[in-house]
Amino acid sequence: MDKTKMAYFKDEDILHIIISEEKEADSIELSPNITAELNESGELIGIEILEASSFLRDSILESSQAKILKLKKTV
Repeated sequence: MDKTKMAYFKDEDILHIIISEEKEADSIELSPNITAELNESGELIGIEILEASSFLRDSILESSQAKILKLKKTV
């Protein structure tokens, strides 16, 4: 497997995570705005995230708040 790469397209706000340079044969929508790209064998070769800045912001805030709440409960 090649080294994972990322490409961000600022104008479109799309983050593309490239796991392998293999040709895409299929794709599956994992959730709104997130698509898994598959090779001919059905293996994951990439992920495309639309509205990436909002997705990352929300994911970071959600996981940070969850950790903060857990820390407060243990104190």
